[in-house]
Amino acid sequence: MKRFITLLLCLAAFPPGIAGAQELALSTNVLDYARLGTLNLEASVGLARRWTLNAGARYNPFSFEKGGGQQQMQLRQRSVSLGTRFWPWHIHSGWWLSAKLQAQEYNEGGVRSPRTEEGERYGGGLGAGYTYMLHKHFNLEVGASLWAGTNSFTVYDCPVCGKVSGAGERTFVRPNEILLSLIYVF
Repeated sequence: MKRFITLLLCLAAFPPGIAGAQELALSTNVLDYARLGTLNLEASVGLARRWTLNAGARYNPFSFEKGGGQQQMQLRQRSVSLGTRFWPWHIHSGWWLSAKLQAQEYNEGGVRSPRTEEGERYGGGLGAGYTYMLHKHFNLEVGASLWAGTNSFTVYDCPVCGKVSGAGERTFVRPNEILLSLIYVF
């Protein structure tokens, strides 16, 4: 029975008519590393000639000293996303439009002001971009996306003091990412 259910799930996810169109790609956004060392990876699998399923993760555990004792800055986060892309020409080449769901746990502070905010964001995003085929297996991608959703947060007076100055929940619309990604297509 378990094998039968597994077979049905595989056939639902990858119907025989499109199974030959699958290509796997891994990418990393070079610009995220400039955001205080945010590590990131996205996997993409072709579902059909014009559709891919994308899953991504970002992770930044780093805090940096600005100098002078308690001066600290961080853009820490753990983020996961799941979405799809539509490619008018062919997957992993040319223009694309994307939609995704994203969840993020974050702690940001000390960069522009001593205030620190931490919390969780959940929402959906839309994006667009262009992928340049450099080689059979290597691509370069440029793009941008916005996301909107809900944010529950706590605000602290400084990154290390722990004095709470506010908390709450709000909706948001914000830039999600600017892409300059290197891609390896299997």
